[in-house]
Amino acid sequence: MKHDLILREPELYFDNIHNELNNFLRDTILNPMFSNPLSLKKNSVWRPAVEVKQSDKEYKVKVQLPGVKKDDIEVELDNDFMTISAKIEEENEQKEEHEKNLRYHTCEFRYGKYQRTISFDQPIKVSESKAEYNNGVLTVCIPKQQIEESKTKRLEIK
Repeated sequence: MKHDLILREPELYFDNIHNELNNFLRDTILNPMFSNPLSLKKNSVWRPAVEVKQSDKEYKVKVQLPGVKKDDIEVELDNDFMTISAKIEEENEQKEEHEKNLRYHTCEFRYGKYQRTISFDQPIKVSESKAEYNNGVLTVCIPKQQIEESKTKRLEIK
């Protein structure tokens, strides 16, 4: 297909290795007092998975956003770009006196803000686009504007 849209981000393939290496260096060399896993709370980059498909008439974008409330997601469309923003805030717990010494043993939850801009190879119809959020997956259907292919025209010189 002439206008296949393939989103390639090589750094995504190495995120897990990069995070593990950072954690190892931080825990063993940079800050040995945090090397005890009982006192460690991992901070990781929140980067949800994205799937972009296209047909002759539309683009279909899916984003995995588990644990995100629908009100904390924003989708903005403009000509041939879409920006998705979301946030997950860490729960603020009111701790009782006997819980004040509790520390994380393991925490793999991801918190923070997420923003991703996706560009399309054809202009889109912003007014006809639709978004749906169900079971932690955001699905956005964006119709393409049909571009008339111009035929070569020979001008008569006067």
